[in-house]
Amino acid sequence: MDNKADNDQSEWLRQRLREAIRTRHALCISGGGSKSFYGRDPEGEPVNTVGHRGIVKYEPTELVLTARAGTTLNDIEQTLDGHGQMLPFEPPCFKSCATLGGAIATGLSGPARPYRGAARDYILGIKCLTGHGEILSFGGEVMKNVAGFDASRLMAGALGTLGILLEITLKVLPKPAHEITLVFESTRDNALMTMNQRAGRPLPISASVYDSERLYLRLSGTEAGIEAAHRQLGGNIYPEGEHFWDDIREHRHEFYFTDGPLWRISVPPATPALDIDGQWLVEWGGAQRWLKTRKHIDDVRNVVSSAGGHATVFRGGDRTGEVFHTLPANLYAIHRRLKSAFDPHGILNPGRLYAGI
Repeated sequence: MDNKADNDQSEWLRQRLREAIRTRHALCISGGGSKSFYGRDPEGEPVNTVGHRGIVKYEPTELVLTARAGTTLNDIEQTLDGHGQMLPFEPPCFKSCATLGGAIATGLSGPARPYRGAARDYILGIKCLTGHGEILSFGGEVMKNVAGFDASRLMAGALGTLGILLEITLKVLPKPAHEITLVFESTRDNALMTMNQRAGRPLPISASVYDSERLYLRLSGTEAGIEAAHRQLGGNIYPEGEHFWDDIREHRHEFYFTDGPLWRISVPPATPALDIDGQWLVEWGGAQRWLKTRKHIDDVRNVVSSAGGHATVFRGGDRTGEVFHTLPANLYAIHRRLKSAFDPHGILNPGRLYAGI
């Protein structure tokens, strides 16, 4: 643990923010910069939170961890690993400098997302600096139903537009006792059908990927449970499974290497293969589909919208346009009201999420 007072930069960050409010200068909030490619082009004077670091509180027996936003994911995962525990949503790092604040601000989750939940599902509480120059705390340290608005989870995926994250309290989980990866030769249609059929059965699946040639399923749990599931599912054990899933999570798999835009497509899991020319990688039981294509942005989004999904220019492409799928007018209005409530002067990462927010 690292709870040294000299790593608490809350007051320094508050003074920077209050000066920006006084002068009406926008601030570009960042952590380690490992996901600086994500979202629209940033605006404003850089303010970095990496110095605001350290694990504030960790209770292994309670499965609760609180850390400052600048704490690296590597440090957190090493600490958890020492107690046989993990961040269940498997946040990608992309670089060793990745921070907890960045993981929550981007809201990105790894291969286990549809089976264990998203980053926001494990947020118990947060402490943040709002655009009013105030330090506020939301939530607590226990999982419970709440009456009213769960403001802490709003920060997941907000890209720093609602506040500067200072501390995050998370629910953590024990690591599974045993894991194997099964591999099957498959067409895309059969892979989608298989992923959806298997999702409706009580099987210990914790990740799934189809790479245009093979379907990979990760099983996690007790050794006996996994052996029973293997007998039901068939398939061959893939000996490099642990490295494979790390490469998928960290975008080191060869599919992700591209000079063009990389699209992240979200659709209902049972959606048939979309009629867009390009190279595809499918995960999350069919709900998340990565695409490399030269098709125009409008053509891609029209097809995805007709399937009831949304399409994000995840990396590359034009970062001055709307990289996230255009919101319906009523949802955009809600985003605008939230921005106004948390950041009335438009100081925090303006335009990073959507133009005007």
